[in-house]
Amino acid sequence: MTRPAGEGLSDEERYDQGMAVRREVLSNEHVDRAIASTTGLTADFQDFITRVAWGDIWSRPGLDRRSRSVAVITALIAHGHHEELAMHLRAGLRNGLTVDEIRELILQSAVYSGVPAANTAFRIANEVFASE
Repeated sequence: MTRPAGEGLSDEERYDQGMAVRREVLSNEHVDRAIASTTGLTADFQDFITRVAWGDIWSRPGLDRRSRSVAVITALIAHGHHEELAMHLRAGLRNGLTVDEIRELILQSAVYSGVPAANTAFRIANEVFASE
């Protein structure tokens, strides 16, 4: 049995690894804004997503970042997480997806997640790509 990626890392090492990946995927500007807006209420959540989502999951070797972006964008469309979708469309571009590939992802989601979900995703993508 192989050991899970990140096994044996301290919480601090996992946080540092997660912060590095988070910055590479989302951009320094985005992460700096998120950290600057951290409050007493959200501090534990920021620590959690940095260590777990970015330090554990996004740092695993089983999928490349491009593939992880495909999975995340699809899930966000399916679940209607529009604020996160805009952020991860930008991340998808940074992770090597093209606008044409993202168009195909959104079209594919129309079949499995519904036309209204895809319609909203196209609106958000238009806004994101117009500002890029």
